Amino acid sequence: MTDAQETAADTSLRTTGGAPPDDVAPAPIPLLEPREGIPPVVATDDELARVVAGFAAGTGPVAVDAERASGYRYGQRAYLVQLRREGAGSALIDPVGCPDLSTLGQALTGSEWILHAATQDLPCLRDIGMTPTSLFDTELAGRLAGFPRVGLGAIVENVLGYALEKGHSAVDWSTRPLPDPWLRYAALDVELLVDLRNALEEELDRQGKLEWALEEFAAIASAPPAPPRKDPWRRTSGMHKVRRRRQIAVVRELWTARDQVAQRRDISPGKVLGDAAIIEAALSLPANVQALTALPGFGHRMGRRQLEQWQAAVDRAKELPESELPQPGQQPAGPPPPRSWADKDPAAAARLSAARAAVSELAERLHMPQENLITPDTVRRVCWEPPKILTPDAVENALAGHGARHWQIGQVGPLLLRALDTSA
Repeated sequence: MTDAQETAADTSLRTTGGAPPDDVAPAPIPLLEPREGIPPVVATDDELARVVAGFAAGTGPVAVDAERASGYRYGQRAYLVQLRREGAGSALIDPVGCPDLSTLGQALTGSEWILHAATQDLPCLRDIGMTPTSLFDTELAGRLAGFPRVGLGAIVENVLGYALEKGHSAVDWSTRPLPDPWLRYAALDVELLVDLRNALEEELDRQGKLEWALEEFAAIASAPPAPPRKDPWRRTSGMHKVRRRRQIAVVRELWTARDQVAQRRDISPGKVLGDAAIIEAALSLPANVQALTALPGFGHRMGRRQLEQWQAAVDRAKELPESELPQPGQQPAGPPPPRSWADKDPAAAARLSAARAAVSELAERLHMPQENLITPDTVRRVCWEPPKILTPDAVENALAGHGARHWQIGQVGPLLLRALDTSA
């Protein structure tokens, strides 16, 4: 058992009453039940006003979760919002019936929000008017505390000794009406978040990591929305197979046409046309609909009209002048892939090797994933272009310039300085 697992096991024993004797079978883990039953779904302005008043009058932090319809609908909008607070109980809100939750967001201003994997839910919550001023991320807290499994079900079971019902995480939450088993599952997602937050705070404090976690949470809460991704069509799965500019143009045209259809029909792009089909068309450059139909992904199930719109996209790419064809690939910002460092810059490769070893050893000693101690990208950038004069302040400024937190700089700065200096 690793040190991180021992930490998690110790916490589990503290919260579930200790380990049973060797000759006694462990008691089954109780399945969590909603304390007040399944709350009714709020879908009107009057119902929402009552929830806002209730949660404004509640006390303590607010447990928040959101369900999306990833893989079913276009985009990442919320289709259900779950909340729980002392004095207010639990609430399930339908953002389809109540698309503007800004009054609720305002009522909770100044309160700490508890989320699990906050960065996944914050964008869709922001879109409906809910943005926290402070938060506690139980998933990130679990990582920093060294728990080997940080999914909500696993960490609730490990820390609090309850089993969450499984099986509805990947359902189509845009379904209406939502079935009772799904609503029960959704209500349970916030049932114990406050208890989990308190237990994890205690564990982080015991390990001397609470201030680190609070700095991470503050950074998440204050981060601006991510900018739109440039050329998102370049992320088409299998893009590495497409080399020629004309073929790359076919990917762009088909991706754009698919995205327009998906947005218009409010359906996941992958359900309109698969990435594999786009790549096949790009590589084959079909001359007509008949040739397109013979390709994988464009089979007999597609109607003539659909096939014609895809062929029209292919034809547009084939007719583009050379000057308008996309370049083979974007020049990535920052250093080249590490595999090429030994040839391009052996000294940089030596710096990176020494830095990685030092970070790995420290992460193991602190019982946390390396990427939470410091991002691999930050280490690569500092090693590729280290400060001209190696001083503690210079390394700290370089780390800060790449977005490292104050606590990360304090932990990683000295060992990176040694790694850069030794390799030099």
